[in-house]
Formats: sequence, structure tokens, C-alpha cells
Amino acid sequence: MNSTSPRIRFARATVAGIALTGLLSACGGSGDGDSSASGPVTLPFWGWANGQEAVVKAFNASHKDIQLKYTKVTDQLTMQKQLTNAVKAGNAPCLVQNTAEYVTSWVSQGALADITQYVESSKDKFNAGSWAAGQVQGKVYGVPTSSAPAFTIYRTDVFTKYGLKAPTTWDDFIAVGKALKEHGVKITNYAGEDPSTLEVLAMQAGAHWYAIDGNSWKVNFQDEGTLKAAKVIQEIVDNDLNSTLSFADYAAVQRNYDNGGTATRQISTWQMAGMVQNFSKSFGKWALSPWPTFAGGAAKTPAGTNQSGGLTLVTKQCKSRQQAAEAALWMSTDTGAVKTMASPTTGNGVMPALADSDVYVGEAISDKLLGTNYEPAQQIVKDSLNTVTTDWTFGPDWTAMFTEMQAGWAKVVNKDQKVTDLLAHMQEWTVNDLKSRGISVEG
Repeated sequence: MNSTSPRIRFARATVAGIALTGLLSACGGSGDGDSSASGPVTLPFWGWANGQEAVVKAFNASHKDIQLKYTKVTDQLTMQKQLTNAVKAGNAPCLVQNTAEYVTSWVSQGALADITQYVESSKDKFNAGSWAAGQVQGKVYGVPTSSAPAFTIYRTDVFTKYGLKAPTTWDDFIAVGKALKEHGVKITNYAGEDPSTLEVLAMQAGAHWYAIDGNSWKVNFQDEGTLKAAKVIQEIVDNDLNSTLSFADYAAVQRNYDNGGTATRQISTWQMAGMVQNFSKSFGKWALSPWPTFAGGAAKTPAGTNQSGGLTLVTKQCKSRQQAAEAALWMSTDTGAVKTMASPTTGNGVMPALADSDVYVGEAISDKLLGTNYEPAQQIVKDSLNTVTTDWTFGPDWTAMFTEMQAGWAKVVNKDQKVTDLLAHMQEWTVNDLKSRGISVEG
């Protein structure tokens, strides 16, 4: 992978700003020392991805001195809460699955271990962007598991029935949503507990919620890009173009798509797995198209939140860090393990983080789901990897910020609050939160 690849620049930009001293209130890794156990060890491992348990079983069958004890957590958001509580209680697992946006937060809380000495020699096995996603201040805290293509998936039969085309801009998206509404169909779903929709649209529009300004963090939830995203979301909500099904009843969300109640999703490959595993009626009736763009803007794929690259992280409380790092590397590089996770049938449909992941596109998307649209869909996925956002930075209090935003997002979805009101609150709240942590901030 050459150094000009957008995949590389995205993750590099994500961590570049936090390489300055004094910008994190606490840093894990310093003074950790060599931590490995002699003799057989059993390492607790928390994750949520479909297929992960099968990979753990394969690892345990092929390793005598290292065994993994797998615990499946409900979902990514639950993981943040459970890990935070476990760290405070002093009983964190050795290994955790998560995504790139939370690495900075957990390092600032002293939750993660520096595993650079155990994994640095393997970095050439991965694309440089995914590898960089696990770094803070030049130290490695996790082994990458996935890359992050993103796209729109839509119901071809519904669109054909009503004479509609896949929207290419957000203006088109709203127009199509209004046309579908006349027939009792929603164009998208906004779960009240998941404000990632606001994040990724803001990111795509060129927003910068966190940035580095000299020796301080700069916070801006009201920049031009964010307000452009807010306008789109507000129009969708005001016109009742969205379903409001909670992911707490995941089966109900999937039934709604399968039954044609909601016609599109902006997703990554891994989310197709849930569709394959839960659908019964609409196989072969889906197709992919690029993310809608903002009017006049070039194709741009957001790289944030649950669509960002995945990692297996090693915690600072782990007493067998070398063995934990070895296990993480195996799960990300073993051919059988990678294929298991890449498949939307046996795994989570994730694109691997390996140096050449394009060869797995065919396995990461479902011909059963896409039918005759399977072949053209592969190019959509590959193209999205070349338009990934390159200039987004995750702040040191991201976990806390996202939790606060959840409450306000629920009010937005329920029409109890405008998006702009939520953004004004998040501006004030985030600045105050960083100050309370002793972190230098402007905003």
C-alpha cells in the first residue's frame, strides 16, 4: 500500500494531533515494562462481533500455552460502559474488541497497555492506515482487525415500483424520502440511542469537532460542515422520513428492512451480516450505491464511529501482555480466522485490515443478499476505500462526549429538540468536560 493512499492518510490524520505532549490528562503505556507470564495462561477476551467465538475456538485448538476465555458483550456501546466499570474495579479483561474512535479516550484514562515491543515487527502485514488507528503518541495499543468501506444499500424492488433512482446527493435523498413517504415507506432509520448519524454526516461535510491548536484542543460543534449535516438531518426528522426503531430490538429493525418498511441504509460491510442472518423475504432485492454527497461536493466516505476500523486492544491490567498481543496478531492474520470474520454468513462481514484487503471484498459482501447486483457491488466497496475521510480527529473524552450526545440525540429523534440545540449543548458541555479533566482546550 503506497503512502498516498487515503486509507493510510485517514488513520494517520486521526492520531497526528494527539502526538503532542500535554494534550492528554493521562497516558497509558509509559513505564508499563515487559509483561509476560511463564507457562500456560488463560486470557479473558471481550467482544461482540458475529464469528468471534468461532475464531476463539480455532485459536484455542491451535495453541497449547495460550487459551482465550471469550465473553460476548451485547454491542459496541455496551462495551464502553462495561470496560469503564471493569477498569475502575480493577478486573478488566486482557483483550477487548473495539473501534478506533475510543482508543484515545481509553489511553487518556490509563486503560490500555503499550504493546509496541510485541507487535511492531508485524506492522507490514497490515495496511498502514489500519495499523496507525491503534497508535497514540507513537505507541501501539491494539492490533487492527478491519478496514472501513461505507456505502448505501437500498431496496431495488421498492425503488423500481415507485420509479425512483438511488440518490446521489443528500438533496436527492430527501426528495426520494418524500416520494417514499407517500407510499408508507421510510427512507432511513434513526435509532434514538445512536447519534453516529450526526457524526458521520458532519464528518462527510468537512466538520472538525476536535482539532489541535498549538498546545490545546480546539472544540467546534457548530462549524459549517456540522451545520450542513444538521440541516439534512433536521429536514428528514421534520418531514417524518425516518423510522425510529431502537437497536435494542435488533430483530424488529431487521424485520422492518426485510418487509420493505425502510428502504435504505448507510452501512459498512459488517452490517450486511445482520441482514443476511435475519432476513427471510428480501434476498436478491438489494443493491449498493455510493454515499450521497453534499451538493457540489466530491465523493467522500466518512470513516468514523461504528464504521471505523476495528481493533483488538490489550488492557493495562493484563498480566500477560505478550501472550495477549500474540493472540491478537493471530486473530487478525490467520487465513482461516480472517475468512471467518470477513464472511457475512459465518462472521461479521468485516473488511480485513491486511495489506491487501481488496481480495476479500467478494467474501465480505453477500451474493445471497444482492443477487444480480453482487458483481457491481464489489466495485462500489472498493471505490469507497479510496474516498475515506482523511482529516477527522477523535478527542480525548470521546466516550464521555458520545454518551452525553446520546441523550440529546434521543430528543432530536423524538422531535423534542432541534439538532442545532443539541450541537450548542455539546459545544458547551465538551469544553467544560475537557477543562474538568485538566486538559487544555479552546472553544
